Amino acid sequence: MKSKFASDLKKEKQLSLLLDVYYKKQLFSYSTTRVHDIKNQLAGIDVQFIHNHTKVIYNIDEKAQLDYINEDLPTFAFELGYHKNNIYKQGWLFDEDKETDFYALVTAIYEDEPGVYTSCKITLVNRSKLCSFLIQLKLTKQILDKYCDENKNINGKLKLAELNSRNEGYLYFSKKNKAEKPINLILKLDFLIEQGIAKRLV
Repeated sequence: MKSKFASDLKKEKQLSLLLDVYYKKQLFSYSTTRVHDIKNQLAGIDVQFIHNHTKVIYNIDEKAQLDYINEDLPTFAFELGYHKNNIYKQGWLFDEDKETDFYALVTAIYEDEPGVYTSCKITLVNRSKLCSFLIQLKLTKQILDKYCDENKNINGKLKLAELNSRNEGYLYFSKKNKAEKPINLILKLDFLIEQGIAKRLV
C-alpha cells in the first residue's frame, strides 16, 4: 500500500480553486484568505474567514472526500488516529495543537475530466460544538481511545452504543485498504446539521 500524500496535495490545490469561488459567492459578510505557510497549515488552518465589520477571524480546516470523486456520500470521517512508520499517532479531531474553529467538509465532488472539479457540497462544522456534543454523548477522547484500543485488530465498521449506526454514526477501522490504517469516527452530515453543529454552505 502506497501513501497518496503527494497526489492528494495536487488534488487539494485544484479543489481549492473551486472552493474559493463558492466562498466568494456564499459568504457575503466575510472576506477569505487562503493560508500557504506550513506552520499554520499544520495547526489546522487552510483558510481564514474574516468578518468585514467586526474583523473577527475564523480558522477553517478544509477536509475533502477526494477518494470519492463523482459520489455523494451522506457521511464524513473524523480522524481519531492513524499509523506512521508503524507507530500509532493521534488524529486531527482531538488534537489540542490544532487551532481550527470550523471544518469545511467537502463532499459530492464532481469532475468532468480528471483533476478539473466542477461542483461540490460544503458543510461547515463548528469544532468546539462538535467536541462538546460528543462529550454530552459520553464519547470523550478517552472513551473513543478505549474503543480503538480494544478493537485494534478488527477491520471495518464498529457500532457504538452511544450512536444509532443507521442515522447518526459509528467507528470505522481501515486496516487493510489504506497505508496509514486510519481509525475514523463516521458521522452522518444530516445528523450534525439537525443538532445545530453544522450548516450547509452550498
